[in-house]
Amino acid sequence: MNSVSLSVPEISLIAPMYNESEGIDKFFQTVIPILDELSQHWEIICVNDGSKDDTLARLRDYHERDPRIKVINFSRNFGKEAGTTAGIDFSRGQAVIPIDADLQDPPELIREMVGKWREGYKVVLATRNARREDTWFKRNSALMFYRLISAMSEVDIPKNTGDFRLMDRQVVDVLKQLPEKTRFMKGIFAWLGFPTTTIYFDRPQRFAGETSWNYWKLWRFALDGIFAFTTLPLQVWTYLGAFFSLGSFVYAAVLILQTLLHGVEVPGYASTMVSILFLGGIQLVSLGIIGEYVGRIYKEVKGRPIYIVQESLGFYDPA
Repeated sequence: MNSVSLSVPEISLIAPMYNESEGIDKFFQTVIPILDELSQHWEIICVNDGSKDDTLARLRDYHERDPRIKVINFSRNFGKEAGTTAGIDFSRGQAVIPIDADLQDPPELIREMVGKWREGYKVVLATRNARREDTWFKRNSALMFYRLISAMSEVDIPKNTGDFRLMDRQVVDVLKQLPEKTRFMKGIFAWLGFPTTTIYFDRPQRFAGETSWNYWKLWRFALDGIFAFTTLPLQVWTYLGAFFSLGSFVYAAVLILQTLLHGVEVPGYASTMVSILFLGGIQLVSLGIIGEYVGRIYKEVKGRPIYIVQESLGFYDPA
């Protein structure tokens, strides 16, 4: 067994992995020379997020060959946000960089990121120039999401910017103090602030394997972002309720006036049903939005951990 280095790394690279066996060799062949070029002291923290292929076995093999490659193995699949959180929690580097293992986050940008960091920036964002590789639906739904959350939230979440970024140790230490269980990392990163700069890139196609993100997961992810960073969906029902109440008073006044002038009229069945169904639908939507918030409160107050580590390789335990 290789001994664990106690020297503090300058750069920590965090790579959550789920069924990434096909691309592991290419990943390490690409990132290790870049890290060697930038610093003598670095670490790569690979988080195995319940992979069903031989990702874990291959990570163990790489750790045996180079102890700077460290492994966190979850007890099951907890999701990419949890994997990124675990990597950040275990990182010791002065600069911390989450990256996708599929090489859609170009590792070559790490050179420019580290350069900006050494100039004094605390956060260096990597933002896509465009989303040409995405489908029309995904591209436009992402645009709508960023416009919606920018209009609703007080936190300015950069569009077309994922987890791929560099964060200074000061930023990471503050980030580790945030205990929330619903981890919308894009929003959490943006909420922190600190002096920030941006570099732009064109995102390549995925090198190997298939993405685990389907439209349902993306929908739930978008809801997490909205409900975690704004209470406007709750507040809007106050104004809608006032609007419909005012409308009902106006309509009541119209009915009274018609009765005085023309006598009592038998109301139409169709208009009555439309009114009932419309207002009933509004009430159910409002209850659904309240339920989304209550469900997240329930998740927070249970206090369960964000992830469970079954084993870890390469980390120094002072105990």
